[in-house]
Amino acid sequence: MTRFEPRRRDVVGGLAALLAGCATSPLGIIGAEGPPAPAPDLAVGDRWTWHFVDGFRLPVVWDETHEIVAHGADGWTVKVVAKGPTIDVVRTETWAAPGVVRTGTAMDLETRSFITPLERYKFPLTPGSTWNQFVDNVNEATKKRGTFNYFARVGSWKSITVPAGTFDALFVNVLMRMDDEEFWRWPTDCNYGIWYAPAAGAMVREDKEAQYYEKGGIDAVAVRAQHSTVELVSYSRKR
Repeated sequence: MTRFEPRRRDVVGGLAALLAGCATSPLGIIGAEGPPAPAPDLAVGDRWTWHFVDGFRLPVVWDETHEIVAHGADGWTVKVVAKGPTIDVVRTETWAAPGVVRTGTAMDLETRSFITPLERYKFPLTPGSTWNQFVDNVNEATKKRGTFNYFARVGSWKSITVPAGTFDALFVNVLMRMDDEEFWRWPTDCNYGIWYAPAAGAMVREDKEAQYYEKGGIDAVAVRAQHSTVELVSYSRKR
């Protein structure tokens, strides 16, 4: 076994140790300051638009609009439209409750069906709290079934300015080990810094970093898989 070979039993401890070592992460503040953030009061017609920039020298850019189009006994239905010079995607998310996703994305624009709903946010978001899941899912594009690890820790409050305005936002650090291992590479590790603003009922900024290692020995180098910034540019809420 090389030093890069992942072990399932080590994932939680490894991710938790990484967070514990980041009292001041470059993505935000890990701490236990301020009040909890309650779950948003959602309504049909609520709408948010974010601007995405992904990559380095020649980044891919697009705008992504999420609009709640239906609500019923099973939860919320959200239409997602992503458009840019090289992006044209329309998909649907379903939420069992605010922050609890039955169908949606994990890392990229892929649609996944979560056999156990993904707790994207565990409301109320309480500074210092953590949650962890091994998420069984099916990638709707490839029909491949897998399990990825989702670990989150809530940090501190900060005033954040984005194109949509200035917000009091609570930091959430999310670490994921994806289910995309292949014969030639290990799974992708993601480190996301999210700023959630109750006034917007959504995140207002997200910084996304991800990498994986190729298989082949102790000299393997990290391959950057994601380097993204996401900012809220507009929103409209019915309540």
